[in-house]
Amino acid sequence: MRIRRATAADAEALAAVHVRTWQDTYRGQVPQAYLAGLDPAERVPGWRGWIAEDEAPLGTTVLDHPTGGVIGFVNASASAADAHDPLLVGEVTALYVLPAYQGIGGGRALLADGLDRLFAAGCRHAVLWVLASNERARRYYEAGNWSADGAHRVDHSRGFPCPEVRYRYTLVAPGPPE
Repeated sequence: MRIRRATAADAEALAAVHVRTWQDTYRGQVPQAYLAGLDPAERVPGWRGWIAEDEAPLGTTVLDHPTGGVIGFVNASASAADAHDPLLVGEVTALYVLPAYQGIGGGRALLADGLDRLFAAGCRHAVLWVLASNERARRYYEAGNWSADGAHRVDHSRGFPCPEVRYRYTLVAPGPPE
């Protein structure tokens, strides 16, 4: 498996990973009608735009599998969590790996890449938001030394309430390559 920066040519694959992962991960946590109505083709233009706006070292990186193509992605960006110095706190805005490839280390590698890029951008803390009902993700982050920091919000952008919990992580300089 290989991690690399996303390009406009990845937009279709990223949309497919995003939708298929949402449909699997959030089954029973968000309305089924919403999940059933997700269409990767409708998300491709958005992905092209997001990728075009990426500014290294931040932005989206993808996980390529030798036979599966793009199987996951992470997005790292500046965060609004610290209004005085927005780059002091970075944000992992998305981390998704196709269900068939979960549990083999790809998510861990993507997350490490995102955190390394946040550190390279000058961030010293990272935050991320997770659906409050997503116990699997919450256990995953807690096992990786992320801590819920007490912040909560309810995202209504999809037409229904999505209660979320914020997690925080203190960044350290990347270690030597393994």
